[in-house]
Amino acid sequence: MSDKTCHVAATSKGALQRQVPNFRIIAMIIASAMFMEQLDATVLATALPTMARDFGVSAPAMSIALTSYLLSLAIFIPASGRVADRFGSRTVFRTAISVFILGSILCAFAPNLTFLVFARLIQGLGGAMMMPVGRLVLMRSVERKNLVSAMSWLLVPALIGPILGPPVGGLIVTYLDWRWIFYINVPIGLMGFILVSLFIEEFKREATGPFDWIGLVLSGVSLGSLLFGFEMSSRSGEAVPSASLILIGLLSGIAYLRHARQHPSPILDFSLMRIPTFSASVVAGSLTRITQGAQPFLLPLMLQLGFNLSAASAGGIVIATALGSMTMKAVAPKILRQFGFRNSLIVNGLISTFGYALCAAFRPDWPLPLIFVILYFCGFFMSFQFTAYNTVAYDEIGREQMSSATSFYTTFQQLMLSLGICVGALALHGSMLASDHDVPELGDFSVAFIVVTAISITATIWNMRFSSSAGADISGHRVRTNPRKA
Repeated sequence: MSDKTCHVAATSKGALQRQVPNFRIIAMIIASAMFMEQLDATVLATALPTMARDFGVSAPAMSIALTSYLLSLAIFIPASGRVADRFGSRTVFRTAISVFILGSILCAFAPNLTFLVFARLIQGLGGAMMMPVGRLVLMRSVERKNLVSAMSWLLVPALIGPILGPPVGGLIVTYLDWRWIFYINVPIGLMGFILVSLFIEEFKREATGPFDWIGLVLSGVSLGSLLFGFEMSSRSGEAVPSASLILIGLLSGIAYLRHARQHPSPILDFSLMRIPTFSASVVAGSLTRITQGAQPFLLPLMLQLGFNLSAASAGGIVIATALGSMTMKAVAPKILRQFGFRNSLIVNGLISTFGYALCAAFRPDWPLPLIFVILYFCGFFMSFQFTAYNTVAYDEIGREQMSSATSFYTTFQQLMLSLGICVGALALHGSMLASDHDVPELGDFSVAFIVVTAISITATIWNMRFSSSAGADISGHRVRTNPRKA
């Protein structure tokens, strides 16, 4: 299929060609929608005890409000690319925002836990479409030379959301009603809907085969079971159901792989892993996300339990990583232009991982400003790493594969972030069992940080597999050739 056939689809006859907006505007519109989603998820976790009292249930029973959202993500993220191709990326993105707003309003009016779970399923449907379709819109709207900068702008809100969530949730629960957690999504979503309508173009592509309904079911069962299993494994007393769900997820995943080999257009196209830059980015990025997923779970908990800081004080320190992430976007294009993707990913990957490993050495007698500065640079280097992964992944992806690639990449991104929480929690609980105490101590957090960063450091092996010229036309990096071989 040629580029022209999957280019901009006019929404009405005789419509005037709109001027393409600045790539920063496109990136920030999409990033704002993702920020709304990320903030909502982490703010809700803080409010669960208060909500449990209002609903007359135990606090542990409220975990279904989180897992029901994960279920929607697991089912619908793989289908997002196909839906965007069929109905248009702008149409689907606007619809996703609308569905998320509707789900938020229903959550705010929830009279009981059952209704809340139903509303969270609707929210998850909107969220599942926002993440990959937003990235698809960006990839199709921005010129390759601006892709690094655009991805930098896109990534910042996604990293800030989980960091700001706990302190914002604490403020809302303390000074307002918990229902405001969902009300604040309404004006953000409405503004996003308007801006998408004004600045985002419509992209469509003809379907290349029948919709993979069987694959949708198998992938949904597999991903849902794995996400639930990982989430439950972080809680004590649920080892058996957690292991059972993970086993179901693995078996249904194997069944999906067998099915995908025979289907002409599978819902998750594993043939994309034959593309060198894409497969290296998926694997290396997945290993690195073990640390990124565990960090928002381990760090605030360590500061509160190990340092005896209040939730507000801990949030004030952890926000340093968000500030570092924001700084990164200004320098990422220059670094990649100078050193290229391969060299940058290798060196920066080591720095960012060792930075979070240094958190294992944090102790209450350390000056808090020093901890703040270290976390600032952790956020800077890790944000750069994901900007590079998320950009170079699409270096060899053709326009006809773009929707499948974004769905595939986003699915594994969500899965590995959840696995990161699981690994961090398991390492923490394992250290507590070995030391024979019920409350985590500083040494236990040190063990957990070392475990997750030890896993992530293995991404270096895959970073070294990138070609020296990978993403050169995106970054503008000029590969030096050996004159003797020229």
